[in-house]
Amino acid sequence: MSDQATETAPAFKRVLLKISGEALMGDQGFGLHPPTVERIAREVKACHELGVEIAMVIGGGNIFRGLQGSAQGMERTTADYMGMLATVMNALAMQGALEGLGIHTRVISAIPMDQVCEPYIRRRAVRHLEKKRVCIFAAGTGNPYFTTDTAATLRASEMSCEAIFKGTKVDGVYDKDPAKHDDAVRYDRVSYDEVLQKRLGVMDASAIALARDNNLPLVIFSLDEPNGIEGILAGNGTYTTVHG
Repeated sequence: MSDQATETAPAFKRVLLKISGEALMGDQGFGLHPPTVERIAREVKACHELGVEIAMVIGGGNIFRGLQGSAQGMERTTADYMGMLATVMNALAMQGALEGLGIHTRVISAIPMDQVCEPYIRRRAVRHLEKKRVCIFAAGTGNPYFTTDTAATLRASEMSCEAIFKGTKVDGVYDKDPAKHDDAVRYDRVSYDEVLQKRLGVMDASAIALARDNNLPLVIFSLDEPNGIEGILAGNGTYTTVHG
């Protein structure tokens, strides 16, 4: 292999990209914003073309969030199942955008619904990744009381991903909310234990604990930064790494 090829090799060979449902609604207050879905799909395509195997988990908060439904008096289990179905809708939208760009994509649901997507079978999903197909894992873990953050960490562990990339509205992890505090300080690197002890809000505690137990790095970056994912894979950009 040439020195040039070595220098341009991406930092990770297989990653899981976690995106919130809210990221897909753009400037709207609700639902899907097709141009935003298309923009994220183009970034995924750019990473795919680097040879990176990509799995994805997309939240459902732009359509329905189980905790909010529960807070308004809805029974929690029912509300969570509704939230899981919302993630399937988002996954199908992302699949449509990716396949429109020529990227073979599979939506794999923890809740079987064979007419619209595949059921989750770990070995089959791994094979899809090996064949350079993008796998979008939908419907969370298939169980209520678990967030899509926990689902992302679980699937990343099962797929032997080398890192989880979590796209957010801010460019990393801060010691306090940067939208409310001008003196907020961004971490370049922070440990799992610090995230839990300081309640830094990177992911919920179950997801952080699972990532820590499996020594799975988390890369927190801003989805608003152009070519953010591709830049991180090349060793550039602004982000925070959560590590052991």
